[in-house]
Amino acid sequence: MSRLFFNLAEGLTNIATAFYSLHSVLKTIKAVLILFSGSNEVGPVYDIEDGLKHTGVMKSSLEFMLAQPGVVQLAITQYIAPLPYLEALKRLPPGTLGREYAEFVVRHGFDPNFYRKMETNDISSYLLLRLRQTHDIWHVITGFDINVPDEIGLKAFELAQTRRPVAGVLVTGGFIKSFLSSNDVSTMLAAIGKGYRMGLQAQPLLAQKWEDQWEKPLHELQAELGILNVAQ
Repeated sequence: MSRLFFNLAEGLTNIATAFYSLHSVLKTIKAVLILFSGSNEVGPVYDIEDGLKHTGVMKSSLEFMLAQPGVVQLAITQYIAPLPYLEALKRLPPGTLGREYAEFVVRHGFDPNFYRKMETNDISSYLLLRLRQTHDIWHVITGFDINVPDEIGLKAFELAQTRRPVAGVLVTGGFIKSFLSSNDVSTMLAAIGKGYRMGLQAQPLLAQKWEDQWEKPLHELQAELGILNVAQ
């Protein structure tokens, strides 16, 4: 009798797992369709990422990220800095990382707390949260703006540095959408190529504790990380 109950419980668990996997797949497909329909919302991006979190490609991405200098140490300590106080950053000297970041956020009307939160109960979740948290800092460091080609260019940079599957989805989708809508495909290709080359040659941005370097001149950080020479 106990064996029967064990088999029944195991069967129900397998069914539940299958339904969960199917739901995750459908949610991911829906998010992709919403995103490429022209939506400017960031929610579908997070839905895609959450849907791909437990896939083999995400596992490979995690292994790739952890092989980069400094990333393991950051992941072990799970470094998370307090939300930046923009008014204080705006008082820093011109040209510093903090001042440039604050002006970037204010200029575009962004919220530093915009990203979807998640529980950091494992290394993978922590690294995804850290990437979300520092997205706008990556914009400032790399010099990519917020227009569509530059956003895709930054995702190409991120793809080279992390092999994060959602970055691959967005780069591919951005190119296809540009091609089908008869937009300037050459501009999109140039942004993708530039971003990917920059990402390959630059030091791992994921390993940086940006919030400890607000007062440092931006051009010095870029030079140390190999951004200036690549971008020019």
